[in-house]
Formats: sequence, C-alpha cells, structure tokens
Amino acid sequence: MQRKAYVPGVAALLAVLLAGCTGGSGNDDGTSDPKPGESATTPTAAQPGKYRTLPEPCAAVSHGTLDSLLPGIKQVTDEEQREKTYEGTATQTYDTDRKVGCRWKAESTGGTDHLLVDFERVVSYDNAVSDDDRATEIYLKTETAADLPEPVASSESSESSESSEASQSPDSSESPESAPEGSGSPSDGSGSGPSSSASGSGNGDESGSATPSDGSTPSALQPRTLDDLGDEAFLDDVLSSSRQRTVTVVFRTSNVVVTIQYDEQPATTTDVPSSKDMQDRARKLAGQLAGTFND
Repeated sequence: MQRKAYVPGVAALLAVLLAGCTGGSGNDDGTSDPKPGESATTPTAAQPGKYRTLPEPCAAVSHGTLDSLLPGIKQVTDEEQREKTYEGTATQTYDTDRKVGCRWKAESTGGTDHLLVDFERVVSYDNAVSDDDRATEIYLKTETAADLPEPVASSESSESSESSEASQSPDSSESPESAPEGSGSPSDGSGSGPSSSASGSGNGDESGSATPSDGSTPSALQPRTLDDLGDEAFLDDVLSSSRQRTVTVVFRTSNVVVTIQYDEQPATTTDVPSSKDMQDRARKLAGQLAGTFND
C-alpha cells in the first residue's frame, strides 16, 4: 500500500508544540526555577487611578458660589451679559480627557475679581508606578514651588502662654497708688487702659485672622498645608505691590490634581483685600469640588 505523503508544515507545527510542552518542564541547570521564598509569577502592574474622566469645569461652580467669589456679577445690569459671565471661559487644552479648566472675571465698584478652576487627571505610563503615585509627584512639585513658610503655630502658642503668665503675675495685684502710669484706674473712665486699646488695634481679633493695616497676611492665615481636603492639599496667599491678593488652593484626590486660583484687585491702592474672606471663599469652593469626586 502506498504511504501518504508527509506534510512539512504539520511537522513544523508539531515540533513547535512539542518544544512548548517540554520547555516548561524545567532546564537541567535549574535557572528558571524561582529562588526559595520568591514567586514564579510575573509582578502585577501598578494600579490605575480611581478617576477615568474629569468634570466639566465651567459647570463645576454653582451660581451661588460665583456670586460669593465674584460680587461684581450681581452688579451686571444686562441679563445676557450676566449669564455669559456665569458661563465662564474654558481654558485652552489639547486633551480634555487629561486636563480642563475654566476662568471667570467680574468687575464691581470695589474692584475686579478673577477665578480659575483647573482639573488635571494624571496617568502614569510606567507599569511600575501607579497613577496615584505619579499624581503625588506632580502635587509635591507644585507645593514645593509655592515655597510655603514654616508653621508658626507653636511660636504663637508660646507667646500667648508668656502673655498669659505675665498678666497673672503678682505685680497685677498692686494697689492703684503703686500701679504703673497709664494702667488706668476705675475712676478715670479708661477701662482697662492700654490692654483695651491693644485688643482693638490691628483690624483683627485675638486670633489674628483679620488683615493687618499694612495689608500683610496674618500669621494664622499664612500659606500652609491643609489636613481636611482631599488626600493632600495646601493653600497659598500672596499680596502684590499693587495690593492685588491671590489665594491659591491645590489639592489631590487619587489621580486628579485640582487647582483653584482666586485673586482680587481693589479699585484703589488704599484698599486691601481681606485674607480671611478670600481664603474662606476659596476653601469653601475647594470643599465643594472635592465632594463632587466623592459622589
């Protein structure tokens, strides 16, 4: 009987299959075997970020919040122009899946206010680095560039303690005749004397939260990190020579970095925008935006 012809292609395929089956059985020199305590499996790639999309920036801030940040909006008499101001202007971007932003501007009798909201979704193209880790790197670079001052809470506490101890010293129990000049007695109508006038000076309360008369940022409101916003956050506060104050809040939530820049230029150089008011408004907006990522 005539034999069937042997097909070379089939032989080659069988050879490949046989090689694959025998190749996994281990080499004689044992180089493919894992070391004791090591896994033979391939290391898993770093986890992707939590967020795959970004909010629509010009719709991320409510009208009520814009009214608070930009009081000039309410002073716009033309309804069409007012609605256009509410809509904001999208910032230029070449990849809306990765970075988007929006700007608003409003002029009032007291000055001009600007607001910028920016969202950046970070994607790591390194299998060994997660999206969150890459976002952390970007956030830390931004924080480092802000050059935040060292916290001063501890020194303030120490000064407050020393002041308290001084006010409770035995000298305070001296009789009116031996009291220092200018301390004020009940009969002269000056109340508590210098301590009374001091507590009312500086345009602020005892916590130093209001803006001093020279326009500088109070110590309690100095640029600082924030513990109650996103995974990590910081606030910066800068006053220019022209009395324009810029408050910036940056926070990271998973693989998204959010930046809020809020500035106010007063109508006259004699006015100074309030640190406390501007920081409160910016932080409130930041909290609202952070909440949208948690929904």
